[in-house]
Amino acid sequence: MAWHKQVMFWLTMLGLFIAAAWLLSSVLLPFVAGLALSYFLNPVTTRLEKWGINRLAASLVTIAMTLLLAIMLALLVVPIFGSQLAAFIQRLPDYIVRLQNMLTGDGDQAAWLREFVGDRMPSIQQGLNELVSQGASYILTLIQGLWTGGQALISVFSLLVITPVVAFYILNDWNHMVEKVDSWLPLHNRDVIRGLASQMDRAIAGFVRGQSLVCLILGSYYAIGLTMSGLNFGFVIGFASGIITFIPYVGSLTGLVLAGGVAIVQFFPDYTMIAVVIGIFVFGQFIEGYILSPKLVGDSVGLHPVWLMFALLAFGYLLGFLGLLLAVPLAAAAGVIVRFAISRYLESPLYTGEDEEEAQAHAGGPPRPGGPGSRPLAPASARRMQAP
Repeated sequence: MAWHKQVMFWLTMLGLFIAAAWLLSSVLLPFVAGLALSYFLNPVTTRLEKWGINRLAASLVTIAMTLLLAIMLALLVVPIFGSQLAAFIQRLPDYIVRLQNMLTGDGDQAAWLREFVGDRMPSIQQGLNELVSQGASYILTLIQGLWTGGQALISVFSLLVITPVVAFYILNDWNHMVEKVDSWLPLHNRDVIRGLASQMDRAIAGFVRGQSLVCLILGSYYAIGLTMSGLNFGFVIGFASGIITFIPYVGSLTGLVLAGGVAIVQFFPDYTMIAVVIGIFVFGQFIEGYILSPKLVGDSVGLHPVWLMFALLAFGYLLGFLGLLLAVPLAAAAGVIVRFAISRYLESPLYTGEDEEEAQAHAGGPPRPGGPGSRPLAPASARRMQAP
């Protein structure tokens, strides 16, 4: 009964948390952003504290350096990114029309396709027209979604004063907050909850901190590589592709489609330059898969790409930009809890079909009555007669 009460209690608390987050989603954004920033910067502050700097001063230095770095990055990147993004959105319809004509038109540019398919050209042209139209609709929807997300991101920057203040106070009181929460844990299950919390921390820290570095490195590589190749809007396509790499496979595929389409329109029939643009993304995927992700993220995160994409879409749909901030931590926490529940289920009588005494005997406990090494039981009638 106590076990059922605990399950009902934690499910109720989870439901209340989700309801409060949904009702206060427009208010919680700066506080959740401040909490995420303080969690991200806590290792740096702890390292400064170990060097002999007071926790208050270490927190202040960490927040100040982070703001200075963010301002410098914004001054360097935002003007170039903003101008190229505006020009890319303005010229995107023209690129789509030119790409469609190259694939399905009657001019010399589509001669290679007519020679390859022969009499099947009309049906293939119709299919390609529908494919290009659907692709154009998808790209426009994606850009509209990015613009909506950008407006939400601008609202974060409009709260630039609130978020650092919240992060500073949480960062300064981090150790006291952890100790206070730890003192609230149930005494009987404290060790188990601490173990689960430690696994959640490793999963969240390994993915968020590691994947953020991977996104920055890939974004810089794609932006520099595509710009040096001479691709139009190479900086905005490359940088955006690297940042979207936070969502598995989506960033690289989106960048490859956009860069490949622009390269075909710009460089055709120069296949060498088209291959160079595609090769930049292939090499980037090789670096991410075999160098960056194993070194910076590791294999112990436990977040399956499908589960992560579902969490991002679901929480983003329910809570907007706040949901995107909460998706990865909650997905990592849910993964740890589900794995723990499965391990307990595999050890329980529900899975093994044994009762508690048989499970203890198989685990090395005292022999169960009637088992090997125990005296045979007397008949039930004799046992009733021997009872006082």
